[in-house]
Amino acid sequence: MMNKVPEVTVYFWIIKVLSTTVGETAADFLNVNLHLGLTGTTLIMAVALAAVLVWQFRTDRYVAGIYWLAVVLISIVGTLITDNLTDSLGVPLPVSTVVFAVLLVATFVVWYRSEGTLSIHSIVTSRREGYYWAAILFTFALGTAAGDLLAEGLDLGYWRSGLIFAALIGVVASAYARSWMNPILAFWIAYVLTRPLGASLGDYLSQARDDGGLGLGTVITSGAFLAAIVVLIVYLGVTKRDAPVPVATPHRNAVARRR
Repeated sequence: MMNKVPEVTVYFWIIKVLSTTVGETAADFLNVNLHLGLTGTTLIMAVALAAVLVWQFRTDRYVAGIYWLAVVLISIVGTLITDNLTDSLGVPLPVSTVVFAVLLVATFVVWYRSEGTLSIHSIVTSRREGYYWAAILFTFALGTAAGDLLAEGLDLGYWRSGLIFAALIGVVASAYARSWMNPILAFWIAYVLTRPLGASLGDYLSQARDDGGLGLGTVITSGAFLAAIVVLIVYLGVTKRDAPVPVATPHRNAVARRR
């Protein structure tokens, strides 16, 4: 199996932010505009995500369209998990934020003890891929809870929350560029922070002006961002600009030594 995760380029982060925005606005569109309700939307998206993940696991290499479709769907499901806890079960946002943070850390601990690395450049077995997608799901749920906590719980509003998370990402990027932070740690912190950044952007664009948004609506916002994602995925599929670099595995090292 070749590495199942794309190289972390500027395209990776652009599509990631676009995906998180779609995760926020699409969940609202299905829930409110199509009147599916929170439970109905969650069930439909969970089934769709499970089907795409099966497809993803059955491939033996990175395929841009399959991979990013899984990311978009897991973004929606991660948003819905937090929304269900908050709206249906009445779990306070500080509690859900802490719970998802603990679950994410626990996933990393189990992953590291099992595989000895948390690098996304070594997703070359089904077990590592399982840990990877579990971590991705918890990053989206955590990012949703943290973003809602700042924007709604602390009443900072969407654009202020977005600026805060953008500033935090800038701090992480600066620390990484100066070699003050481990690359793997920097990646995962940035991955968590881009979720509330994209969600804040989506809410700011889609929500009504009376609620602190621009009033574009979830249809226009979701459609525009989905179109941008499709264009980028087609570009990457053709150019292979984000194709993973082959990584050394014990089997490959043994073959190399015999040669």
